Amino acid sequence: MYTYLLINFFAILIPFIVSFDKRNYFFSRWKYLFPAIAVTGLFFILWDILYTSLGIWGFNPRYLTGIYIFNLPVEEVLFFITIPFATVFTYDTLIYLVKNDYLRKASRTISFTLVTLLFVVAVFNLSKLYTSVTFLLTASFILFHELVIKPTYLGRFYFSFLVLMVPFFIINGILTGSFIEEEVVWYDNSHNLSFRLFTIPVEDLFYGLLLILMNITLFEYFKKKGY
Repeated sequence: MYTYLLINFFAILIPFIVSFDKRNYFFSRWKYLFPAIAVTGLFFILWDILYTSLGIWGFNPRYLTGIYIFNLPVEEVLFFITIPFATVFTYDTLIYLVKNDYLRKASRTISFTLVTLLFVVAVFNLSKLYTSVTFLLTASFILFHELVIKPTYLGRFYFSFLVLMVPFFIINGILTGSFIEEEVVWYDNSHNLSFRLFTIPVEDLFYGLLLILMNITLFEYFKKKGY
């Protein structure tokens, strides 16, 4: 069963096709998107290689093609292309469709609430490497936005992230064992909080937030610079 490959395919299928819709024409902004995906993907792939080698998480060969790059299934590498493509497409399309930035005024409160929560949980769980590293990196990156970058797009990001919760629970649900006999991705629970949203480790939520925000940050940066 090529379950993981199919997840990647269906995740990117509609965003790819609609990218050519002339009403928003996301295709014209691919030149900003792909460098963002490349830089972010390199960071996450290196992290993934390390944690897979340490046994913090791993992959069920039952749902893979059997092709590996270093110690990662090719599907996992593709994940850092297809998911960022789909999520940045969603973010960009929502800006076009939803004219009001509903969370702009609340974005700073949301940011500092997340930063506080994530730092506190991380400090009390330093031995749990998935929890502590993910929470510290995510909190630090959000704090970097608020104190250094001070962007205007955080409200838009938080709004799109809420919308993306629907596909997140479907895709991550399947990857962690919802709707199928076994999980595609398994976790060593000694390195996480052992708290699950259905079958999804809560850490995945903030791992995904960091992945999406990093891609959007670089997408907006390259767009501003006009590369």
